[in-house]
Amino acid sequence: MRFSFRQLEYFVAAGETGSVTRAAQGSHSSQPTVSAAIAKLEASLGVQLFVRHHAQGLSLTPEGRRFLGEAKALLRHASDVQRFATALTDEVGGTLDLGCLVTLAPLVAPSLVRRFQSANPRVQVELVESHQDGLLERLRTGLSSVALTYDLQLPAEVEFEPMAQLPPHALLAAGHRLALRKSIALSELAREPHLLLDLPLSREYFMQLFGDAGVEPNVAMRSEHPETIRTLVANGFGYAIVNALPRTGTALDGSPVVAVPLRGDPRPMRLGLAAMRGIRETRTVHAFKQHCRDSITPAGVPGMPPPQE
Repeated sequence: MRFSFRQLEYFVAAGETGSVTRAAQGSHSSQPTVSAAIAKLEASLGVQLFVRHHAQGLSLTPEGRRFLGEAKALLRHASDVQRFATALTDEVGGTLDLGCLVTLAPLVAPSLVRRFQSANPRVQVELVESHQDGLLERLRTGLSSVALTYDLQLPAEVEFEPMAQLPPHALLAAGHRLALRKSIALSELAREPHLLLDLPLSREYFMQLFGDAGVEPNVAMRSEHPETIRTLVANGFGYAIVNALPRTGTALDGSPVVAVPLRGDPRPMRLGLAAMRGIRETRTVHAFKQHCRDSITPAGVPGMPPPQE
């Protein structure tokens, strides 16, 4: 073979990002290493794969664009072979490609993964956080073996195992007039400024909660970042709706917040594991799923406070 898998990985990263710098950052390598590997790949193939633009990154040549598809297919197949080889052994080991919903990743994933790796030291967990659309795409393309997420608009080819229900709460500043309530109806919040967590499929869930309650929210601000929403709430910009609750009652800047359950039995999020149907499950994936079954229960979720009675 005239090229290495590492050269292909660098080429694919540069081709998808249009930048040697971003390719190097994504692969935790140096820029000169990535540039040299791509140059060697072009020399070994006898084909120019990129057009170099001074201070403006790279663009694929027509030959490079065609080769990109073949390179990605080869790398996926190599990854499948590696996973299959791991599955043939009696030992749980290798790499677990785990996707996690961005709202859950900072709360649930760290302690869950740490305990799993402590029990299975030969496993290396590659954790990637994303919104729901991104997680589903990673599952479809084989970039993630399993994803810790919600049952948000899952297609038929995705199998979902629910493990816990997370009801929605109104997130308020500690000094808000409704912060001491035991529960709040969405109709009581309709005129208040709403801070929308603007993530694909998540926002549809939040808007549906208002629709089911027969009210329309007064959306004042939007953000794709849960901690930004939380800090805006803490500083009095409005309220938000959240399902995943941290154990701390403060935002990142130290300002206090309060989570109050919503009244009227609104639809909860179901937390669980998503994976593609029909994919042979490796022993490592099987072990991680069992670890999640043992750790995530209706009685509690790692990283989150116990459910209220």
